[in-house]
Amino acid sequence: MSESRRHFIKKSVGMAVAAPIAVNVWGTNNSWIGANDRVRIGVVGIRGMGFSHIRNYSELENVEVAALCDVDENLFPERLKWLEDNGKPKPKLYKDIRDLLDDKDIDAISVATPNHWHALAGIWAAQAGKHATLEKPGTHNVFEGRQLIKAAEKYNTIIQHHAERRSFPGFQSAMKFLHSGGLGEVYMAKGLCYKWRDGIGRYPDGPMKKGEKFATTIGSKNYITPFTEEYLSKVDYNLWQGPAQVKPFNRNRFHYNWHWHWDYGNGDLGNQGAHQMDIARWGLGVQHPTVISSLGGHYMFDDAQETPNTQISVFEYPTEKGGGDKKKMLQFEVRHWISNHEGGIGEGDSNNIGNLFYGSKGYMVIDLGGNWKTFMGKSREPGPSGGGRGNMFQNYVDTIRSNDKSKLEGSIEEGHYSCSLMHLANISYRVGRTLNFDPVKETFLNDTEADEMLTRDYRHPFVVPKIV
Repeated sequence: MSESRRHFIKKSVGMAVAAPIAVNVWGTNNSWIGANDRVRIGVVGIRGMGFSHIRNYSELENVEVAALCDVDENLFPERLKWLEDNGKPKPKLYKDIRDLLDDKDIDAISVATPNHWHALAGIWAAQAGKHATLEKPGTHNVFEGRQLIKAAEKYNTIIQHHAERRSFPGFQSAMKFLHSGGLGEVYMAKGLCYKWRDGIGRYPDGPMKKGEKFATTIGSKNYITPFTEEYLSKVDYNLWQGPAQVKPFNRNRFHYNWHWHWDYGNGDLGNQGAHQMDIARWGLGVQHPTVISSLGGHYMFDDAQETPNTQISVFEYPTEKGGGDKKKMLQFEVRHWISNHEGGIGEGDSNNIGNLFYGSKGYMVIDLGGNWKTFMGKSREPGPSGGGRGNMFQNYVDTIRSNDKSKLEGSIEEGHYSCSLMHLANISYRVGRTLNFDPVKETFLNDTEADEMLTRDYRHPFVVPKIV
């Protein structure tokens, strides 16, 4: 083990008191400048969404996927073959993110791990002098968001919240219309996540029997995996658990289905809903709410899912602008089975995912791809509309090259406020009551039980530090 590796591990355990490390603004070295401004990316977590990261970076000019990192070595051959078939350089392979961050040839990382790893990966990257983009949600709890903001400032690195719709011209033009008063006083935003999902069943702990197969569905694609002893021999399950407390392997707490367990995921609020909650808050132009109430449950299926599959969350914001009692409201709803197509969103599909905004002059409907339309006045006459997709991967690389954080779409500050919505809602759901929140102190009012859920009991050495 190298001296720098030993230093990094020691630092990662006691980071709260570690002195700032010297970094240059391009990462750990300037080698990419001499290679036609080539930016060398390490993708951390290469299954599902991580494969999308690999493909997207491979399409960008002067960007190289220089390293792949995953605790599941079974995934490497297929990803390497794809890169080879597309004429791309062979990347280095890592199982442990700490080894990747010790690689001085890597400028930045792109994180598509389970949620419970996002914040720690981002902070470790900043301390190693590397930039990071974190898949949504960038945090697993409220505490982690503030630490990511401080880490980016302290170590002078870029940390992006990869809420990709922030880069879509369609969403950007919709927000410009709202913020310029196109709908008048926008007093309420609504987010919809009506997404058909089957039950996940119940399975015993431990590896599967030979010949047994397990299916998970991501989008419209089915993944069939045999989690046999042979397969798991190439998985570092201790590393996968990371900040979470140790539990035995279970196929329902691993690939994809981790979303439905509190130790690793945040339910559909933090999965699909993370996008639409970000858009709802963006449109309202607010930060933290002061009142949170969330109700729901796990209906229909008798299975191992811990998170609710049906949930209604309401947030209240004070504001100095507007009429009446000068408040704004954000409402978010998750449904998991048969539902209507509210606002006409998703017609022709089984899902209904998008946003609605209500103002004094009319209302706006935005679908999953950023196509928006308005209906104005009491007669609901069709009004202005727009659309268009963007590329957050390109924005991340361009911001690294320019060393200008103001160009970053999806800043970690904005990510913190949006991610906190889902965490606050889940806390309200879990404690079973309406909560009052101090948006400055980022604590609840006179509620010790709820305050304890703003963070978690981290497992050493995978501890998200309090950055000072």
